Amino acid sequence: MTRVTRSAATKVADPDRKAPRAPRREPEGRSRGERSTWGRSIRDDVPRGAWSEWAPAADRPDPVDLLLSQSAVRVPDLVPIRHGRMLVSPFTFYRGAALVMAADLARAPSSGIYVQACGDAHLSNFGAFATPERTMAFDINDFDETHPAPFEWDVARLAASIVVAADDIGFDRRVGQALAEHVARRYREQLRMLSDETFLDVWYSKVDFEGRAQHARETYSKGDKKRAQKAVKKAQRKTNVGALDRIAELVDGEWRIKADPPFIVPASRTKAVRARLESFFRQYVDTLPRDLLPLVQHYRVVDFARKVVGVGSVGTEAHIALLIGNRSDDALWLQMKEAAVSVLERYTISDHFEHQGERVVFGQRLMQASSDTFLGWASSPTSRRKRVDFYVRQLNDYKASADVSGMSERRLGLYVEVCAEALARAHARSGRASAICGYLGQGDAFEQCLGRFAVAFADQYRHGYVGFEGAAADGRLEGALVL
Repeated sequence: MTRVTRSAATKVADPDRKAPRAPRREPEGRSRGERSTWGRSIRDDVPRGAWSEWAPAADRPDPVDLLLSQSAVRVPDLVPIRHGRMLVSPFTFYRGAALVMAADLARAPSSGIYVQACGDAHLSNFGAFATPERTMAFDINDFDETHPAPFEWDVARLAASIVVAADDIGFDRRVGQALAEHVARRYREQLRMLSDETFLDVWYSKVDFEGRAQHARETYSKGDKKRAQKAVKKAQRKTNVGALDRIAELVDGEWRIKADPPFIVPASRTKAVRARLESFFRQYVDTLPRDLLPLVQHYRVVDFARKVVGVGSVGTEAHIALLIGNRSDDALWLQMKEAAVSVLERYTISDHFEHQGERVVFGQRLMQASSDTFLGWASSPTSRRKRVDFYVRQLNDYKASADVSGMSERRLGLYVEVCAEALARAHARSGRASAICGYLGQGDAFEQCLGRFAVAFADQYRHGYVGFEGAAADGRLEGALVL
């Protein structure tokens, strides 16, 4: 396996480096009951209500400064697109501000009960996709920021995203707070249920996608049913073969990726580019399970392009590759996304991975019930940097993310519930379910605290959005394009 040194990983200028917040050390070998008691004892140091009345700290860094620190190492011509996408609404601003939230949470009281955290568990980073067994699953689907962190950081990011999204839709503030409390309740209840299971049962557990989908179909309004059916059909078209006509075209008998600048920019076909690409894929193949080699070696790379993705990720190095087998419709699309140091690392503990792509893959495999067969990692020089770490995954495999902007109150309620269940299951795989349950207790204190926190946080980020608009207007953001 190709290994590279940790010191070469991508870092950004850090205007807000704080002393790492270490996890509480849980004694090894304790029974489930003892772990629960240990978790309950933490309330003496950090009461559950200690962080519910959140207010910005006196030393809170300027959110614009933090976001600009990330832009310093991004592709310059794409940074305005990132800013433009964040300016669409307070929710898109929230989506792109994972670093800002990490800085805020680092200043709040913490349980110190660490799990493998998603790091960016907002509503739009959950979704449906096909498992290697070709069944549909629902789970967290973005792990760029995954890193060990206090469990409540993920729950807080999810809850606050619900209030921000509900505000954007136009719901009464009481609806957003009630939904935030509901997601906390379902998280607590699901985690308690999992804490009663054997760890093998926890490991094999998953969200019942078909069952939840059937329940939704029975309770949706006609409008919601139509929107859900449209989303399912769109996901079913997101296959390796289906992407050929959408993203590629035949040129002189060979498939080529269609140019759509600035979103899709095919690479030049020079010998130097080809050599870098071949080196990259040799590294990548070395990270795959050996029994996958006969499948991967069946394909050859025929084209490669830069592709803009997401909101917070815009400006990082992101590329797609088209691979073809021994017939023209035997296509495999891979996506290579830059893996920078997690936004959580500067506020928690240093990771032990030599490669940031490996960090992402490790976190995804640990937290997801079923992960992409083609997950791997590799590094490559770019035109601006000597080395960039990437992780690799399939581009199209029945992937579907919910568009929360058009959801009814009923549909949003069902959606946040299944997100909470997926997050609880992902955290339980870190082996801290009993300790977290002990800390949270069996009453409604946790959800009430989280509801108040989410409202206060949403208000702060709506204010931050206004400040971001002002920075765009006065030129601090180096331009902002809504494309």
